[in-house]
Amino acid sequence: MVRRYDPDRRRRIIDAAIRVVGAKGIAGLSHRSVAAEADVPLGSTTYHFKTLDELMVAALRQANEGFAKLIAARGALEDPRSDLAAELAGLTGEWLAGDRTGVELEYELYLAALRRPALRPVAAEWCQELAERIAHRTDPVTARALAALLDGICLQVLLTGTAYDEEYAREVMARVIP
Repeated sequence: MVRRYDPDRRRRIIDAAIRVVGAKGIAGLSHRSVAAEADVPLGSTTYHFKTLDELMVAALRQANEGFAKLIAARGALEDPRSDLAAELAGLTGEWLAGDRTGVELEYELYLAALRRPALRPVAAEWCQELAERIAHRTDPVTARALAALLDGICLQVLLTGTAYDEEYAREVMARVIP
């Protein structure tokens, strides 16, 4: 059998894992389901990811990139003249207004860390990175509190199915910012 050069295969497998979790949840994730979704041999998934935890870590890390890219694209957290609470509320609204399936998937993988210790460090990265970006505008304790608050607001919106209330989020964050 001739081996085909396929430099994007690992990325396609991660993308397929994200789609599988989005469609079937964590319970539907297996090397076999991902291989079928990615249209690659089963051995390719186990070659690149020895365990499902490794695959979920890669999927969560890739999912985490979405919010970070949004923050970088807007650049408003860097401007010391901008209203920090309004910028955070706006970013969150923009993120939640996008593909809701992607946000739900990210939280599903994020919450899977409760039962899968291998995911915990990656799940913590999102809050740490957000807090570090916010800390340029406030102190580290307030930055962590704001990241936790945003996390909680997003989770409540997803769990209750209610619309995101940007003005409420801005007001609550403004109360935390000294």
